[in-house]
Formats: sequence, structure tokens, C-alpha cells
Amino acid sequence: MQRLETEIATLAARYAVDEGLDYGSAKRRAVKALGLPGRTPLPDNERLDEAVREHIALFCADSQPAELLALRRLALIWMDRLAAYRPLIGGAVWQGTATRLSDIYLQLFCDDGKSVEIALIDQKFRYQARQVTGLQGGSVDALSLHVRCPELGEEVGLHLLINGRDADRGARRSDAHGRPLRGDAQGLRERMTREAAT
Repeated sequence: MQRLETEIATLAARYAVDEGLDYGSAKRRAVKALGLPGRTPLPDNERLDEAVREHIALFCADSQPAELLALRRLALIWMDRLAAYRPLIGGAVWQGTATRLSDIYLQLFCDDGKSVEIALIDQKFRYQARQVTGLQGGSVDALSLHVRCPELGEEVGLHLLINGRDADRGARRSDAHGRPLRGDAQGLRERMTREAAT
């Protein structure tokens, strides 16, 4: 069973890095590509994160750090722009595994989600709205848009997940190794400074 989970994680890591898929989609696609039943036990996100880091070290070590830095700088611009909504960043850009194909995910917190939409409209940004599962398990609005990343010379996906004002209570939890799953703009800046010094 462990060998099978490793095989799934290795292939899913390739999809996550080379095609920019989120972890859930990458795992499902790996199961399908390997011809396994839909109910096959999947590796957890920590195991997949290890496989992603291994894949980056083997195949993207020369380009990934600069791409990650560009995405983090762009994320900070948007976090500052949306500071009124107390944004938290998660996903590959926060964890340090993002490549130019990765999207930026920001969790926002407010009483009136329409105010975020109005802010985007006022600044002439076009977006698509949909419902996704929020931090507390219920449905929340997600606004997805493409924004220009000058350092990469292309557009990247930005997803704004709009949670209730009090939903941030559990948003800063950590994984099994004590690593925070999300951070605010200050936390991202500190992480960037620490990583630049190593």
C-alpha cells in the first residue's frame, strides 16, 4: 500500500509542478492515469508536498526560485491592495513550491462579500464568481481573475476566497510538522527574507 501511495504521489507531483494542478486534482488525475479504482487510498498532502519538493529539486531547481519570488511579489501587491479584508495566503505560493504555472490563493474575511466585487469592478478587473468549500467547511464565494505578472511576462491566476469576518479563527492552523498552512503579508515578507538569507 505504501509503495502504491508513493507511486501516486510521484505522478501527482509531476502534474502539480509541470501543469500547475492543485493537490486534489493532481492526485485524482494520477489515480486515473495509473488505471486505479476511484476509491484507491490517496497519499496525504504532506506526502505529496514532499514529492513536489523532490520533483522541483530534480527538474526545476534552476528556474523555480525566481518564478516563486515573482509570484510572491505579485501576491504581496494584491494583499496590500486588499488589506481591508485581512488577506491570508496559502497554497504553493505560501509553501514555497510554486512555479510559473501555479495560481495565487488568498483567503479574505469580511461581512459583505459584495464589497470585494465592487472593489474589483471599480478598479476595472474582470473576474468569474463561483462557490467553493471555505475554511469552515461551508460554501463561500470565490472570485477568480487573471492578473499580469510583470516579472514573468505573463498572466497568472488569482483566486480570492471570501469568508465571513470571524472565519479566520482557525485559518492559521499548522500542519503535523508545526508549519503554518497560511500567512498574512507580514508573514510572507518574513518568509521571503529568511529564505533569501539561506
